[in-house]
Amino acid sequence: MAPPLLLIQDVALTFGGTPLIERAALSVEAGERLCLVGRNGSGKSTLLKIAAGLVAPDSGQRFLQPGTTLRYLPQEPDLSGYATTRAYVEAGLGPGDDPYRAGYLLEQLGLTGEEEPARLSGGEARRAALARLLAPEPDIILLDEPTNHLDLPAIEWLESELASLRSALVLISHDRRFLERLSRATVWLDRGVTRRLDKGFGAFESWRDTVLEEEERDRQKLDRRIAQENDWLRYGVTARRKRNQGRLRALGALRQERRDARRAVGDVRMTVSGGEVSGKLVIEARGVSKTYGDKTVVRDFSMRIARGDRIGIVGRNGAGKTTLINLLTGLLPPDAGEVRLGANLAMASLDQRRAALDPNVTLRDALTGGGSDSVMVGGTPKHVMSYMKDFLFTPEQVNMPIGKLSGGERGRLMLARALAQPSNLLVLDEPTNDLDLETLDLLEEMLAAYAGTVLLVSHDRDFLDRTVTSVLMAEGNGRWQDYAGGYSDMLAQRGSGVEPVGASRPAPRSRPAGDLAESARQQVRPKLSFKDKHALDTLPNRMAALERDITKLKAVLDDPDLYARDPARFTKATETLAHAESELAATEEEWLRLELLREEAESGG
Repeated sequence: MAPPLLLIQDVALTFGGTPLIERAALSVEAGERLCLVGRNGSGKSTLLKIAAGLVAPDSGQRFLQPGTTLRYLPQEPDLSGYATTRAYVEAGLGPGDDPYRAGYLLEQLGLTGEEEPARLSGGEARRAALARLLAPEPDIILLDEPTNHLDLPAIEWLESELASLRSALVLISHDRRFLERLSRATVWLDRGVTRRLDKGFGAFESWRDTVLEEEERDRQKLDRRIAQENDWLRYGVTARRKRNQGRLRALGALRQERRDARRAVGDVRMTVSGGEVSGKLVIEARGVSKTYGDKTVVRDFSMRIARGDRIGIVGRNGAGKTTLINLLTGLLPPDAGEVRLGANLAMASLDQRRAALDPNVTLRDALTGGGSDSVMVGGTPKHVMSYMKDFLFTPEQVNMPIGKLSGGERGRLMLARALAQPSNLLVLDEPTNDLDLETLDLLEEMLAAYAGTVLLVSHDRDFLDRTVTSVLMAEGNGRWQDYAGGYSDMLAQRGSGVEPVGASRPAPRSRPAGDLAESARQQVRPKLSFKDKHALDTLPNRMAALERDITKLKAVLDDPDLYARDPARFTKATETLAHAESELAATEEEWLRLELLREEAESGG
């Protein structure tokens, strides 16, 4: 058996008096495919930097076979000091490396090589860093969250490229599908100690759960032994003090073992603050278009989104996903067409720009808004320390500047801020970036239990499969198409995934956007009666009038002194509001039924 190319043994590292890594080991053989997993803040990135030789441990050994080439991809690549992306990539080549491969990789990743590094987006900088990493074809490749900021074509290309290399790989990623397809062994960093499973990531989670269950049983046994020895200490030691000194020392050792044991990090307690129930119709877009210069981002788009829908929005970078979200939520006016929002909408949003957080603001102030010890969660005050613990922040972090938080911790902070707002419409733009797998599981469970409507932009294929009921796909030239089911269902219906820039394909065979009832249509199409047609013409005006009445009634009831001053008026306004909201919901449902009926009749003509 050949010796490993890279060997790390008994590594330990302490930050600020707290042990981060205690007994870590990592062995990488030629051609091996490892994934390194663990909770946010467990030290995965630090261990990878130790493996790369960028961080020196307090103790332990690192050995790299002489002549072995190793390349490392950090979470945040630094391209400063280079005039172009080509210069940056070629600077990573060794004397015997082929410069043609640098140009080839840049082209494959959608870059020309002439881009100025200072003007690159996060995704473009990551692509340039990947080209620099892969160009020399090193013996060992260390990748820290390589899929962050990449779109789906780039992720799938990277999967294929890494699978074809002879290099050994060590991967850190939150993307389950990426890990499942590339890993053959798993190293779990938990409470400062590594454990190895000689199987890919697909087998990890069940193995991890078994290990933690066994650990909990052992802890309970230790607690029972300590309780028994404490009873003996209180009632049996006095008469036999001399001959029981050994048992006393053993009890002391048991207590020390109990103190030294580091229990597994708890789970995030993630709940979303529900707002008032929205109307059954949440969003309706009719003939919406949006153009920037000579580029049409959205063309003649129509869709209805009903309460409880979970819509995934996918496409390559630059396809207009965020623009479409802003159009649908009324934040951006369309150039043509109209967007109508339903009644009682309360929106909470999470965007992908972690940089929007001021790095100098403390964690406490980021959650409370400053000058307070309370966070408003669903309209109810909750102490900031308690809310922090729900998202796995420690009391010591309360006054820590945000700039010192890890990427995963900043992601949890953004979630904590977004989920505190009362809502019935949740808009999530790349929520999975930097989150650990356990937190992703809980986010999925929270979305499944959420009573409102979800609009989700994500490049995480597994997350989409687990959370959405339909997928909106950017088809190019401003066209958007709706597919029932998750990402895998979309692939089956469409025949392919997201194409890179410049790719073209025939128009999809699926139904038009928003027509979720296509599969249930009958061969014999019903016809609209004169009464139905009249209702279709008049119901929108009736809904608009009801919405105006509801707004006025709410303004009346917003007066905090109304009940004390005029209880009869308060009672009447309350009853009238309840009746108007009930009538609006019924009117919306009837209008939606008639719209579907009209579409069926017209498609059968």
